[in-house]
Amino acid sequence: MAMGLRRRAAARRKPLPGTDPDESEAGASRIGNGTLALSVGSLTAGLVALDALTGRELPLIPLLIIVPALASVFCSVRQTVAVASWVTLVVVGSQLAVTGAFWDVVFLIGFTTLGSALGVVACAARIRHATEMARLRSATVALQRQILRPLPIVTRQILAQGFYEPVEEDRYVGGDIYEVVQSPFGTRVIIGDVQGKGLPAIGAGFAALGAFREAAVREPDLTAVADAVENAVSRHNAFSAETGETERFVTALLLCFDGGDRVRAVNCGHVPPRLLHDGSVSPVRLRRTSLPLGLGDLCGEARAAETFPFPPGAALLACTDGVTEARDAAGSFYPLDERIGGWAERGPREVAEALRTDLRTYAAGVRSDDVAVLLLSRPDEAAGPTPERERETAVTGRGASRAAGGREAGARAGPPGDRPLRK
Repeated sequence: MAMGLRRRAAARRKPLPGTDPDESEAGASRIGNGTLALSVGSLTAGLVALDALTGRELPLIPLLIIVPALASVFCSVRQTVAVASWVTLVVVGSQLAVTGAFWDVVFLIGFTTLGSALGVVACAARIRHATEMARLRSATVALQRQILRPLPIVTRQILAQGFYEPVEEDRYVGGDIYEVVQSPFGTRVIIGDVQGKGLPAIGAGFAALGAFREAAVREPDLTAVADAVENAVSRHNAFSAETGETERFVTALLLCFDGGDRVRAVNCGHVPPRLLHDGSVSPVRLRRTSLPLGLGDLCGEARAAETFPFPPGAALLACTDGVTEARDAAGSFYPLDERIGGWAERGPREVAEALRTDLRTYAAGVRSDDVAVLLLSRPDEAAGPTPERERETAVTGRGASRAAGGREAGARAGPPGDRPLRK
């Protein structure tokens, strides 16, 4: 019997199929029925006792009208209706039990009924607003997951850890971007910063991420991946100009890890990475920095890739300028290299956590730009395959097959100059 009651209670609490849990929670009561009944009963008994002591000169029972208003803040609609009904019953019963002017009694009964009804309406409006906000948050979280995948991300070559914090604390997305893609040519990584900040910069960031995800598994050359992202940002800017929106550029750092002791990089006007190895930290000197993505037409030079060492046991820190340009109360920039140097003996995860905490403390909780940080290290092979690795392996296998098929088809078709042009 008791087991059956518990099951039916759990079934009533379970959200309906297709209903978001946050939406169900928005309409749920914050007070249990037993607690509510005890509280309302105790308050009613107390007011009735005080009313009897003070006499007719100072009636206190009508003060119960505030109870439905309080219930509308914490209770469900059904509970608020029950409380309002109880209050109306008590007030009306108390007034009918005493003698008084007819219109005074009618006015008090009408006022009590109106106040109780307004409490129920306020409760319904609160729950409707909370449900709409929960639905909006769910949509925002779904959008954020499409734009930026949660960290950590594991591939065959690297383990990506770190954190992301938009400048608007009540938002889930902003103008910084990152992505890690397993490809037939190794693990491709991008971290970038869209001009501007917050929600207005999402469009250009989403265009850059979509192009990167597509080109990372298709293009064998990292510079070709950068060119594909460049074209996507340029197309987005052309569309933005037609719709009257602001054109934007994207500073970005593209990396390729092939499992060896060197990393290939294309720097498009971005903050250089830091290499953590043997208890020390050093900025990676990239000498072939090109213009940000979206500004390639301003320079006739093609983007160039270069390599730098990535010894075993090392970790690579890549971040956006929300880190390097964070300021304290005196206006001084955040000393990134100095702070990381004190944590170089720690693991990548501990470095990321320490950086996140120290950055908040340094800026006194006030941020002026989005922040994205990636700590890239070799994965722990002893941990074995993970579901993420298995999915990436499957995608890589399909991508490699398509790439091989395309090369074979290209070989059979002959040189590009011998192929007929498509109309």
